[in-house]
Amino acid sequence: MGAVVHDEHGRLLLIRRGHAPSRGLWSVPGGRVEAGETEEAAVVREVAEETGLTVTVDGLLGRVRIPAAGVVFTVADFACRLADPGQQPVAGDDADDVAWVDAARLAALHVTAGLVEALTSWAALPH
Repeated sequence: MGAVVHDEHGRLLLIRRGHAPSRGLWSVPGGRVEAGETEEAAVVREVAEETGLTVTVDGLLGRVRIPAAGVVFTVADFACRLADPGQQPVAGDDADDVAWVDAARLAALHVTAGLVEALTSWAALPH
């Protein structure tokens, strides 16, 4: 699952993946659901691990299918908001880097396959 988080300026939170799949590409924070964990709890945990930020889940935006290394992952992406708007992200865990990006910066980044299309279909692109 993944977290679609915008700041008060409409910028989107992205991480640069540090591990396979999609190492070196930018994407929304996210990861696997652990045993006994809800998708919502997992997305909150993953955002904290990858960015140091605390978020609240507002709801499911949609699901995408992502092929990688001979398997296909079904990923649920959730709209989230910062619990404290004054927080600053710091890359951690699986993330090599983290950034708030506006539309122009997003267009210049190498992002994971299907990210822009999914964000577009959910009306969740940054400003």
